Amino acid sequence: MSIGVTVAVVVVFALGVLGLARHEGARENPAGASALGVVQAGLCFLACAAVVAYGIYLIVPQFH
Repeated sequence: MSIGVTVAVVVVFALGVLGLARHEGARENPAGASALGVVQAGLCFLACAAVVAYGIYLIVPQFH
């Protein structure tokens, strides 16, 4: 199970980087969808941060 979650987090992070690349590409070519890239990156990085926060919650006994 942990390997699957790890792969999923890496894929979601890569999609976030792709969203940032779309944003940068849209700045060079105004016909691109800049806002969509920023939203994609934000949601992906937020999901990664949530997984990290949950992992910290599970590790630190004072949070239980």
